[in-house]
Amino acid sequence: MAATMMLPKLPFSDHYPEVQRPYFQFSRKLINQAPLIKNPRRCHTNNGNSFRVKSSSIEGISGDQRKVRRLVQEFNPTIPIEEAVTPPSSWYTDPDFYSLELDQVFYRGWQPVGFTEQIKEPRDFFTGRLGSIQYVVCRDEKGTLYAFHNVCRHHASLIASGTGKTSCFVCPYHGWTYGLDGTLVKATRITGIKNCKVNEMGLVPLKVGIWGPFVLINFEGGMMPQEGLDTNGVGHEWLGSTAEILSSNGVDTSLVYVCRRVYTLECNWKVFCDNYLDGGYHVPYAHRGLASGLQLDSYSTKMYEKVSIQSCGGNTQACEQEFDRLGSKALYAFVYPNFMINRYGPWMDTNLVLPLGPQRCQVIFDYFLDASLKDDSAFIRKSLEDSEKVQEEDIILCKAVQQGLESPAYEVGRYSPTVEMAMHHFHCLLHENLSHTFRSSR
Repeated sequence: MAATMMLPKLPFSDHYPEVQRPYFQFSRKLINQAPLIKNPRRCHTNNGNSFRVKSSSIEGISGDQRKVRRLVQEFNPTIPIEEAVTPPSSWYTDPDFYSLELDQVFYRGWQPVGFTEQIKEPRDFFTGRLGSIQYVVCRDEKGTLYAFHNVCRHHASLIASGTGKTSCFVCPYHGWTYGLDGTLVKATRITGIKNCKVNEMGLVPLKVGIWGPFVLINFEGGMMPQEGLDTNGVGHEWLGSTAEILSSNGVDTSLVYVCRRVYTLECNWKVFCDNYLDGGYHVPYAHRGLASGLQLDSYSTKMYEKVSIQSCGGNTQACEQEFDRLGSKALYAFVYPNFMINRYGPWMDTNLVLPLGPQRCQVIFDYFLDASLKDDSAFIRKSLEDSEKVQEEDIILCKAVQQGLESPAYEVGRYSPTVEMAMHHFHCLLHENLSHTFRSSR
């Protein structure tokens, strides 16, 4: 019943009537019930003991809080896209605004961090980083899935790196050893220590979940029940009504993992997202090779709760003359705030955009392929070469946009109302997310 409670209408809901408000209202209710970020968070170890974990806070953001509030308010989501201006350039350059984004956007809710192939078997693990948070995901000997802050409780060293298989995590600094369930199993040279309960010094846990081929973490603290992961619940929280849409369009575990490519871009993370969300506007100008394989006049965009889906038909005549990488239809799903799922022909690739600073980000591409083509090395090589060319073109575009955003000649821009709806939707979601900070602090 909570999902249908009447809450204040979101300011941009009138622009996108197809957005299903009940789910978004439910998400907003969850946010409002979450602990305020100015208070310490409380987490629980495997044995039920609780402890306090540091949390970022508005007070901790450098600079004047009123300035950050003003920056958020400089974008007005209530104005229709035909009349609206884009967020100001300061959203893409200001360090205080970037700090607020990390705290309110990335450290809350489900964040994709990897894929199930990485933790397929017992004792598999992988590590990663988002902002200042270092994490490790693993399966224990029984295959139970866990996620923890990748930080030793002794003197804060990272305990693991990369990916692989292990029976335990041994801190390289002083040898403290943790089981794959996070329990501290060995603490070296602690003879004489007082007021220290070793059984409460396990790794700090994180919520972890799975939907389809993706592994997700929720950084707001605590652990998921280990009796079994509720993949439907995780999928609904993360994707809303689009979980079924994506599943029915081939986003599933049947594909074979091929490889990963990592790019570092000299631009704010939102520049890459904006580029992705322009409804194919830039494709005929910047990606002529890609454009030849698509029917751009068939491009369509639909917005949902926290997801937008762009789709486009493939150019079958071009495919007959060359190898068929794109197929008859391409689907591009953007999951707020920073994840893209691209399904085309026999391929699926995902793009995870990680902020590295106000003017820098990293984009991780993971490629998946229909199992029937996993041994076709020539097809795979040519497909990856074509994809690499598109990424190189986008890197140049994004760097140029960031340089323009830093120019005194640019403050705000305009939307193309017929194609840039998903970009506007993204900016409205971000505004709603960040505005909540100041409503909660009143």
